[in-house]
Amino acid sequence: MAESIDYQNPLIARYASREMAQLWGDPRRFSTWRKLWVVLAQSQRELGLPITQEQMDQLQAFQERVNLEVAASYEARLRHDVMAHVHAYGDQCPAARGIIHLGATSCFITDNADLILLREALELIGTRLARVIDALGRFAAIHRDLPCLAYTHLQPAQPTTVGKRATLWAYDLCLDLEELEHRLGQLRARSIKGTTGTQASFLELFQGDHEKVRRLEQRVAEQIGFASSYAVTGQTYPRKVDSQIVDLLSGIGQSLHKSATDLRLLASRKEVEEPFEAEQIGSSAMAYKRNPMRSERICALARFVIALQGSTAATAATQWMERTLDDSANRRLVLPQAFLAIDAALVLAENVMSALVVYPKTIAKHLAEELPFMATENILMRAVAAGGDRQELHERIRQHSQAAAFQVKSEGKANDLLERLAGDPAFATVDLQGVLTPAAYIGRAPQQVDEFLADSVQPIRTRYADRRGVSAEVRV
Repeated sequence: MAESIDYQNPLIARYASREMAQLWGDPRRFSTWRKLWVVLAQSQRELGLPITQEQMDQLQAFQERVNLEVAASYEARLRHDVMAHVHAYGDQCPAARGIIHLGATSCFITDNADLILLREALELIGTRLARVIDALGRFAAIHRDLPCLAYTHLQPAQPTTVGKRATLWAYDLCLDLEELEHRLGQLRARSIKGTTGTQASFLELFQGDHEKVRRLEQRVAEQIGFASSYAVTGQTYPRKVDSQIVDLLSGIGQSLHKSATDLRLLASRKEVEEPFEAEQIGSSAMAYKRNPMRSERICALARFVIALQGSTAATAATQWMERTLDDSANRRLVLPQAFLAIDAALVLAENVMSALVVYPKTIAKHLAEELPFMATENILMRAVAAGGDRQELHERIRQHSQAAAFQVKSEGKANDLLERLAGDPAFATVDLQGVLTPAAYIGRAPQQVDEFLADSVQPIRTRYADRRGVSAEVRV
């Protein structure tokens, strides 16, 4: 078979899960359109419009049997996607042709379908988030009390633990999941708002009966899985909703980018690495390389989504009056691709966080190189307690520390601060080796890990226990 010369979207071909790709695919979208036509007709029939059971039977029989090629042929002639599908559906359901799309505008179909797809995509992303949080929680529990060098300004700071650092990554994602659940809770149907949001066509269908129009709106919303519809709309549901959702996806990207960047830095220190397969090649030229390519890809995908954030914001800001169509092409690109990219990044993150490789001896070596500097406050306090002058002792430590640091940085020698202090009579009463126990400098880090797992992670595990499923395959 000849190779395709058409551009292939790498989000589909290389990165995203099949589940997310299929959710945004044409078969799923257009069968959802048909579901909406069925729901509309059934609800109108229940409220008294002359729609027969035969018509309903035909609509339901062909709801999932979408004749895509016929619809494409109609669209080439009509230049209108929704009307093309109305005609294609009508060809399969001749008895129902006249009542398909009755009283509706195109946005009844496109917007309600998008809201259904957005809801399901958010639910899938929520499950993926919960899985990454769970993986990080398990990692944090294992390494809750493994001391390591902490950094502020990317400079050595007071120690923390490997597990405590992992909770920082997990907590960002917990906040993202909280925001996702909020957005899901706020999501509503557009339902049957009509051409400019006034429901005029439906009021005409029901001969001025406002109550029936209200009942139709609520019934349609409930039949497609929403408790209610947006209070008021123009022709479309508020494009503010798209902006809020992509803000959320961008936030997940920000969290993933931060944790993946930390892993890349730790890999350069040879302290923590992502999993590396037996036959994986790190570099085409440098055979010894073990590059953090999955973490790098997470950053690349996350950065793509972060950059999309401004697009939905601009679209929401430029909707004229009751609507303008310059949102359409933009939304077709941005919404699916934002979800596909975050889905791919989360699949990678679960893969990485579930099998991180930790090198305790290297971690201990790096901590030992800096610990003498960090122990100076304890040394100072013990020397003062033995009767020394605090200010004089502080100055002596400062001079010894500067000399030791110069030797480390300028001459590449070991940190000999303790030896210098041991040779100073002012510190003769202090057990200098006794102050170098790493566990003495990690504060409540292990207990903070335990508390975080109990208070933040366990409730998420409980909420998502029935949605854990099977991990998606990491592709390429």
